[in-house]
Amino acid sequence: MKSLVVIDTNVIVSALLSKHSDASTVQVINTLLDNKITPIVNDEILAEYSNVLHRNKFHFPESTIQATLHFFQKYGIYADRLTTNELLPDPKDLVFYEVCMAKREEDSMLVTGNMKHFPAKPFIVTPNELLEIISKNM
Repeated sequence: MKSLVVIDTNVIVSALLSKHSDASTVQVINTLLDNKITPIVNDEILAEYSNVLHRNKFHFPESTIQATLHFFQKYGIYADRLTTNELLPDPKDLVFYEVCMAKREEDSMLVTGNMKHFPAKPFIVTPNELLEIISKNM
């Protein structure tokens, strides 16, 4: 069974900025493209992706942004938030956590490069940890 994964925006940005194909964030995106993991999204997450990817400081081509958003829209599993009342350092991160929680019965995970932004839970993982989990399950 493929893993269901909520991908924090910082993982996508890092992958798109990386010049190294062996970077863990690039490998996470490659596992998506190879259909080894399934993204979980909702409209708030997609809007956050769009907002961040469109920031001038990144200089991402519009075609790259649209292709990225289209992929998540087409192949992502949509989930509503599960209200948790969890307090996070950045309230904008709560949607990622709550969407992940909505799919926990299916062993969903949240992958982020900012572990300090989320509670310490075994299903909240770094890109490297996700890659290790995937390799063990194959």
